[in-house]
Parts: sequence; structure tokens; C-alpha cells
Amino acid sequence: MRLQHFSLAELPAQPWKNGGGSTREIACWPPASGLDNFGWRVSIASIAAAGPFSVFESVDRCIMLLDGDGVRLRSADGSIDHLLAQPLQPFAFSGDAAVDCTLLGGPSSDFNVMARRDQWRAELRVLDAASAVQAAPQGVLLAWRGNWRLGQGLALREGEGLYWTETPQAWQPAPETPEALDARLLLVRFTKP
Repeated sequence: MRLQHFSLAELPAQPWKNGGGSTREIACWPPASGLDNFGWRVSIASIAAAGPFSVFESVDRCIMLLDGDGVRLRSADGSIDHLLAQPLQPFAFSGDAAVDCTLLGGPSSDFNVMARRDQWRAELRVLDAASAVQAAPQGVLLAWRGNWRLGQGLALREGEGLYWTETPQAWQPAPETPEALDARLLLVRFTKP
């Protein structure tokens, strides 16, 4: 099993081409792949200005507000018109769609999952209590609020995460403090279609 730990505080930010925000890549597969040839990609984006989202043909996307006022996502054909205003509520849409983003107030940040649909299926969940997570070939865990025990002697502090890529892995995550009502663990499982 190949596990890679990361800390949000240490992820470098890359500015968007349109200047409307920046992205911190958490992980992608295959490693070091670019935006044209990834199988899957997980990142956190800071959105500071209105503008178009990049089109990713043959890619399924899922976006989730982390903090801030949120955004409205709307496609030209009207098939997408969504207020991304509630934190930690995943919203899935096709990367084939040309989507414009407008701010609902000030800047915000969001969690982004992309999977090339002929290679991977992505599942994004937010855990708030002890759970049993079925094995997946690849995936990402991020302790968004609170510290978490994962089983197998592994733990994550708030703002830390890990991803795995070579061996299917199941988890038994639980908040370090069971009575912590605000504990949240972000889970992404990647499985074959």
C-alpha cells in the first residue's frame, strides 16, 4: 500500500489563468499528470472573482463549498443553475458543460474532485462520526475539522490528510474526541467504472 501524507498548510497555490482565484492541488493520478491527461484530481480552490470554469471534456466533477459566502454556478444552456452556498454539501456536474461562476458575496474556497469518466468513478462524502469505509483502489482523506483516528495506528490532525494509490484500502475513521459535534472528515473514493 502506498500512502502519501499531506498538510493543507504546505500545499503551494497556483494562480488561475483568468486571475479569478488560485488552486492548491492535493493529489492527482497518474502522479505529475497535467490538466489534459489526469485520471483523477483532487484540489482546493480559492475563488476571488466571477468568471468561467474551465471545460474538462469526458470528466465528471464534484465541488463542495468549504468556507466563505459561496458561488452561483450556471451553464449557458440552463442545464446547471446551482447555488453553492451551504458548506460541505457536494454538488456533482459534468465537466463537459461551460459553467460560469458568480460570487454570492466575498471570496470563498471549495473542494474539487474530478474523474475522467472512462477510467474512474469518484464518490465524495463528509463523515461526522465513526464509520466503516469500504475498500477502494485509490482515494483521499482530509481531516477538515477536528483530529481523526483512521485505524491501523494511523491518525490525522485537523488540516492534514492522506491519499493512497497502489493497493485497495478500507478505513475505520473516528473522531479523536467522540463528543466533538463539529468533527468532519472528507472522504473521496475512486473506483473503476
